[in-house]
Amino acid sequence: MILSSYPSIDLHGMDRDYAIFKVREFIDDCYKLKYKNIVIIHGIGKGILSKTVREYLQKDKRVLEYKLDFMNPGCTLVTLKFDNP
Repeated sequence: MILSSYPSIDLHGMDRDYAIFKVREFIDDCYKLKYKNIVIIHGIGKGILSKTVREYLQKDKRVLEYKLDFMNPGCTLVTLKFDNP
């Protein structure tokens, strides 16, 4: 998977609340545009944003699956779920 070919958001420097606000907004936009695969860049650090993002993605019904990028654990790869017509 070539990450640069997917829409992404960079959460570096954000606190938890603002990061979740931006992730929700980003997913809203990507869902409207029918993007199936997206990337959330949270960094590695202490893992606070990574954990916060995972907790949010678990609850968002538009998310089919998510996983850390094995080549860059500072990124989470997300697949959005769309109903078939």
